[in-house]
Amino acid sequence: MNLKPLGERVIIKQDEAEETTASGIILTSSEQEKPQRGVVVAAGEGKRTNDGDLIPMPVKEGDTVIFGKYGGQDITVDGEDYIILRVDDIYAIVTK
Repeated sequence: MNLKPLGERVIIKQDEAEETTASGIILTSSEQEKPQRGVVVAAGEGKRTNDGDLIPMPVKEGDTVIFGKYGGQDITVDGEDYIILRVDDIYAIVTK
């Protein structure tokens, strides 16, 4: 991927939608809900204050994150789907 997000934006590869329910029912593509979880594949440099100081990003490449359902912009690069969103739309980093 040849994209570098600017400022406080991140590029996330969303997890795949569940194709079956816990009880084994197969869901059609129209019934599948996009997950709100994914892996950060690129992060901008961070946010600048009014004084020009850089506030570093709280996430880095490889972090698994939970993000807002309606935030961001869906894009396709080289046949792969990603979402670009502001770091403020990330709610949590998933730890192991």
